[in-house]
Amino acid sequence: MTAFKLQECHKKTIEDICNSYNNDPGDLIKILHKCQTAFGYLPEDVQRVVAKILNISVAKVYGVVTFYSFFTMTPKGKHAISVCMGTACYVRGAEKVLDEFKEQLKIKVGGVTPDGKFSLDCLRCVGACGLAPVVLIGDKVYGRLEAYQVKEILDSYED
Repeated sequence: MTAFKLQECHKKTIEDICNSYNNDPGDLIKILHKCQTAFGYLPEDVQRVVAKILNISVAKVYGVVTFYSFFTMTPKGKHAISVCMGTACYVRGAEKVLDEFKEQLKIKVGGVTPDGKFSLDCLRCVGACGLAPVVLIGDKVYGRLEAYQVKEILDSYED
């Protein structure tokens, strides 16, 4: 994937998003959420434009982006895979499931496949301990997962 290059059309998108919230700094989280939806992540340049439009410091924007785990400053794949590594998931084999995703995708945790189709991350807990081990792909939850199922799941994302 290539580095993000802020263009005029991107600035316009950010302005439109901020304007839809009346440029209210109190809506920073909502604004960042919409920006992340538009761009897939929140690179530094996007954060700077948001800060300028809302008339707040870049440090404040950065603080919000880095505090909330939902926000990301790195590009994600079209299908973002998150493996839960919470206690229940870990005890029930999440590490083997994660290793199989790494093997099948040929990427490390935090990586994106060269075609941009998948990214792989870990989470601390998704709150679905009864389904452990749990993997999220986008908004879809896969529970009671075993390593042998990983290839079949990945193959179902042919698009």
